[in-house]
Amino acid sequence: MPAVIAENDESKWTDETGVRYHFPKQYRAILTEGTAVLYYKGRMTNKAFSDQRLSTNPHYFGIARIGKVHADENSTQGDLFAVIEGFTPFESAVPIKFDGEYLEQIPVKLKSNYWRNGVRLIDQIVFDDICSHAGLKLEHVVDFSLIDSAQEFETSVIGTEGKKITYYGVRYERCPKLRRQAIAIHGLRCKACDFDFEKAYGAHAKGFIHVHHVKPISEFDEDQLVDPATDLIPLCANCHAIVHRKPQQLLSVEQLKGLLNGRWVFDDLT
Repeated sequence: MPAVIAENDESKWTDETGVRYHFPKQYRAILTEGTAVLYYKGRMTNKAFSDQRLSTNPHYFGIARIGKVHADENSTQGDLFAVIEGFTPFESAVPIKFDGEYLEQIPVKLKSNYWRNGVRLIDQIVFDDICSHAGLKLEHVVDFSLIDSAQEFETSVIGTEGKKITYYGVRYERCPKLRRQAIAIHGLRCKACDFDFEKAYGAHAKGFIHVHHVKPISEFDEDQLVDPATDLIPLCANCHAIVHRKPQQLLSVEQLKGLLNGRWVFDDLT
């Protein structure tokens, strides 16, 4: 799930916007590698920082993704650093309220102290809504949840994907709306082995699945139409890795099923 990370004007934490985030161990379960995050600032209390902010009021000011997380070696409390990747600042501040309603969904039990939490889980709908208020078109927001921490796989509404973007090399833009449509159509079980992450791991894994492009997105000559009903398939991490194990011999889902069932469905797997 996405999260909000608060960055204060004055703090004991040695944050560097868009580069690293310094946080206590209590938030380690939320800030895992690959988590999409919204940057947030609370109300300004020192006017000296007015030229460094988009607004003096509480607001959201950018999106990013959590990269590698490592220990703060100088901390005796188990504090951590997260590398920030893909930081995209907003052109203008997004306030925490619209029409008198908070954009974040505040649990009743946290109503009195919700904003004290420096890191807060939010659902994908809230994340998308805040991005839309920032003027970011959702089809142009990188779907960070599709990027695996160990290896980047290529992972009825029709949209475009595949536009090349520069990011420490070349990555390919993905549309989060297409991912959600694919899941709505095909479900969250692996289409090769029928594995269900939530059933295996419980609520912590709810909603998790890789989404495989039948045609690898890296083979797109330019951005092109992708139909989630026919071009995207949910696969578990293991099956997705095997499909992409040999780049010159990408397996189809039917071939993958054949391997699982012990059938030789094509001539040479070596």
